[in-house]
Amino acid sequence: MIRSLNFIFGPLNRWATSIISTAGLTLLLTSLSPAVATTQSKDLIRPATVASGFSVRLLADGLAHPWGLAWLPSGEILITEREGSLRKLSRDFSRLSPPIAGLPNTLVVEGQGGLLDIAVHPEFTKNGWIYLAYTEGPRAAGSGTALMRARLQEDRLIDSERLFSMQPKSRGGRHFGGRIVFDRQGMLYLTLGDRGEEERAQRSNDHAGSVIRLHDDGRIPADNPFRGRPGFMAEAFSRGNRNIQGAAIHPVTGELWAHEHGPQGGDEVNIIRSGRNYGWPTITYGVNYVTGTRIGEGTQKAGMEQPLHVWTPSIAPSGMAFYFGKVFPQWHGSLFVGALRGQSLVRLVLDGERIVAEERLLVNQIGRIRDVRVGPDGLIYLLTDAPDGKLFRLEPR
Repeated sequence: MIRSLNFIFGPLNRWATSIISTAGLTLLLTSLSPAVATTQSKDLIRPATVASGFSVRLLADGLAHPWGLAWLPSGEILITEREGSLRKLSRDFSRLSPPIAGLPNTLVVEGQGGLLDIAVHPEFTKNGWIYLAYTEGPRAAGSGTALMRARLQEDRLIDSERLFSMQPKSRGGRHFGGRIVFDRQGMLYLTLGDRGEEERAQRSNDHAGSVIRLHDDGRIPADNPFRGRPGFMAEAFSRGNRNIQGAAIHPVTGELWAHEHGPQGGDEVNIIRSGRNYGWPTITYGVNYVTGTRIGEGTQKAGMEQPLHVWTPSIAPSGMAFYFGKVFPQWHGSLFVGALRGQSLVRLVLDGERIVAEERLLVNQIGRIRDVRVGPDGLIYLLTDAPDGKLFRLEPR
């Protein structure tokens, strides 16, 4: 199941050696003035002009729709499989453990739901906490995204605690969100989708379509924007989000950046700020799947945020990581996004809070990219979403 670390995925490495290729690499440049906040990809495609200089190494395969990964201090990697398993990959990538025991018996696998993201507490060496997002049932009574923490003892989770459960529950297998992020202050963020019921994202008394913010033990922070307001969910940090499956803290500003799936077109990148409303479904740059007609009231409305960047057509973004390392100096300061429908790794070039260029890497080379992470070694790791999902690592060529 596990390929040797010395094995370089041949076709990918050959592609990376001749890196300037319109089939494998596309650069999208913005021509908008600094006063315009939203940049769009659809009319901005330009030929590639620079080589990125990297190779791709296959580290593991045989993963059942892998969704998220996190490193233990030992160098081992924990990988979630949407089909309901948590696995541990050895430091040398030679052994993938059997499924780790101790996941909640309320976990259900349906549609886009199952075992989702994983995060290790910033002070793991002191407390040993691991956090997991998952779809909670039972299915007959409706399901929703939940958050738990536990400690890992050999190949078993112990001391499990459920910290959050999305309310209300509903039927259907769509739009669970599910990304977990810790900020510099140790606050925990969990992204939630609208569950395919778009009007819920604007309901103040509904968790759907929001980003929630908690202390690491599940307590609600006193400075959460809606705490104490009648008719509002106290855990919510933002509202009006459709389905966020990528989020990361900016290494310089400390702010939470996220992207979300649009409908037909209109995938977005946003900075998630306290109490802000991101508009779904009242405003969007996407349209109805079947009819192609407008959704909501257009693309702008007072009191609702404009995205930093929009993809039309949709790329179906998933996974997000900032790169501020030294291994790839040509990528320093970039934001990386995985693409499911687009089957590529998207590099966004930043100028402060402006996205000024976009580069498409690995186009149709390794499949649907579900997660993107920067490892402790400063290299970039990718998970692909498939019945035989894989873990890849980008390395300097």
